[in-house]
Amino acid sequence: MKITISDLVKTYPGQARRATDDVSLEIADGEFLVLVGPSGCGKTTLLRMVAGLETPDSGTIHIGDRDVTGVAARHRGISMVFQSYAIFPHMKVRDNIGFGLAMRKVDPAEIRRRVDQAAELLQLTEVLDRHPAQLSGGQRQRVAVARAVVVDSGVLLMDEPLSNLDALLRLQFRAELKKIVREIGTTTLYVTHDQAEAMSLGDRVAVMRDGRIAQLGPPLEVYDAPSDQFVGGFLGSPPMNFVPGPALGHASDVLIGVRAEKVAVGTERADDARPATVEVVEPTGASMLLTVLIDGHRLKVSAPPTFTATPEQQIWLRFDPTSLRFYDPETGLALLR
Repeated sequence: MKITISDLVKTYPGQARRATDDVSLEIADGEFLVLVGPSGCGKTTLLRMVAGLETPDSGTIHIGDRDVTGVAARHRGISMVFQSYAIFPHMKVRDNIGFGLAMRKVDPAEIRRRVDQAAELLQLTEVLDRHPAQLSGGQRQRVAVARAVVVDSGVLLMDEPLSNLDALLRLQFRAELKKIVREIGTTTLYVTHDQAEAMSLGDRVAVMRDGRIAQLGPPLEVYDAPSDQFVGGFLGSPPMNFVPGPALGHASDVLIGVRAEKVAVGTERADDARPATVEVVEPTGASMLLTVLIDGHRLKVSAPPTFTATPEQQIWLRFDPTSLRFYDPETGLALLR
């Protein structure tokens, strides 16, 4: 079921800046769209307005062909998964998963069928008769997701659902969640501040800043060609490098953006390479991350894990012209390549 958001404005009392500022967005039927951005950018406010937990000052929200702008949350036909799990400690896993169906007075046999199906999908069959206190953090998060998907609503809203998990669990559950959502085929709006999570999960990513959508598109497109300096500096670990044109041999008055992994690193002088001085060496396992100085400007560059370098060493950098992105130094907006 598609979601259509049109010109949504929300301002909280006592705040001069709008939490969302004329946001318009369409999420296709079955699409997994991720809202990502720093704290306070408006992503959770936007999600809560779609959920019916916040009322917009102006603008409209349609779910399918129905205008739900003034409709109560319980009548919108949506499911939600929160950061805090929100599962009931006194109920067994089976009853937690089936709670929404029981509230809708679904036939008990149908509830059992759907709960068993969701438990199998989320690998919870063996713990259906346990209480939440007997589960791991990852299992409790699966219960929260199972309770949302078992209702079989057309729209699934998720607000930072993995943030309470440790790094390894988060990585494992991320892959599981993508598989589950693909299998059930529901339209999903997902909020996170974790750019790696956004890149790996979303069919499309909407990067938000100051209540507006700074860029919207497929993850690799947004990563490869940021619409402005903010997006390039937010997405990526490390973020995109930005240096004045002359530092990379361009006479024009522009900022040049280049990703760390797009810079070729060597120890031998070459006519098509520029000298740089190593400041910091950070082995990451998968690569060797170097902080270097080039014409007085710092860059992060990524070398193979076997690359050997020491602080103060001179190295040589090659820049592929097709990997360079150009930005207006005053506005930060992307320029034509």
